Amino acid sequence: MAEGEDKSEKTEEPTDRKLRQAREEGDVPKSQEVSGWFTLTAGLAMLAFLAPGMSRSLAEMLQVFLAQPHELAVDPTGAVTLAAATALRLVVVTGLAFAMLLVAAIFGNLVQTGVMFTPKKIAPKLDKLDPIKGLTRMFGPEGWMNFFKGVAKMTVVGLAIALALWPRRNELAVMPGVAPIGILQEVYTAAIQLMIAALIAYTAIAVLDFLFQRKQYIDRNKMSRKEIRDEMKDTEGDPMVRAKLRQIRQERAQRRMMARVPDAAVVITNPTHYAVALEYEQGRTPAPICVAKGADDVALRIRELAKEHNIPIVEDPPLARGLFASVELEEVIPPEHFTAVAKVIGYVLTLAGKAPKF
Repeated sequence: MAEGEDKSEKTEEPTDRKLRQAREEGDVPKSQEVSGWFTLTAGLAMLAFLAPGMSRSLAEMLQVFLAQPHELAVDPTGAVTLAAATALRLVVVTGLAFAMLLVAAIFGNLVQTGVMFTPKKIAPKLDKLDPIKGLTRMFGPEGWMNFFKGVAKMTVVGLAIALALWPRRNELAVMPGVAPIGILQEVYTAAIQLMIAALIAYTAIAVLDFLFQRKQYIDRNKMSRKEIRDEMKDTEGDPMVRAKLRQIRQERAQRRMMARVPDAAVVITNPTHYAVALEYEQGRTPAPICVAKGADDVALRIRELAKEHNIPIVEDPPLARGLFASVELEEVIPPEHFTAVAKVIGYVLTLAGKAPKF
């Protein structure tokens, strides 16, 4: 925040440029709960589809330790070889499960932030090592907010799990008397139900937390009106400068237009409000061309230049208004005005001893 600028002054929604700058600095709306939801979903899928096959593979691998322990090599070389082979098989069996969880965690972040690389975010900062600032963060408003969020999250998930277990309370009570294979099946079924219940509860938590994180992201990037004005100056230029440049362009265009008045064959006027200067030269221009036009003060200047250069001035209010509204500079007059303009130019050229041919 700029020095002397009150946070209460930041009342305006952030602009796209402000949000792009925030992203470049690594500030994006991201919820850890959304990432946790993807990980939990992957865990449920793994438990439902991969756990039986993984269990059989582990059982077959470990069966040799229970069924044929006398055949195991106990010398150092044999023990190392056996341990390495067992570890390799464990990695192969469980590797897919860990890969699924890792991909889910990465995807949970990418779906929120997209692919981004922010060196500023990963650069080491000495202030993070300051214990005073660390305690301030831990016991400050954000720290307490995270604490209550954690308590609320555990409460909601705990209630969901309790509701899922409550209908099975009688089955769980007699489980100690069930055969081992039956216990495993009951545990597996209960685990699936518990993860489904937790996932349902966690879905609500993830959605609410993402909305909360999004609101915090917008709030901390809000701008004051001064910041928006400064940004507009940076991106679009100072309004006063733009107005000055526009005035300069208009003045230059008007000077170029006035420089064309001496080339006109006739100036048609309103007589005081409008003036349209038309260029026409037999054999060179196929039809009259508008070289200057204006209203009020500009019209007066056109008439003055016409007088200075002995350009004939013809008063024809309807024709002057029609030409002023329908023809642009350096354009041939519209066909609907050919007849009226031909009469005017014919009259002027007749006075000059020339006969026009359109």
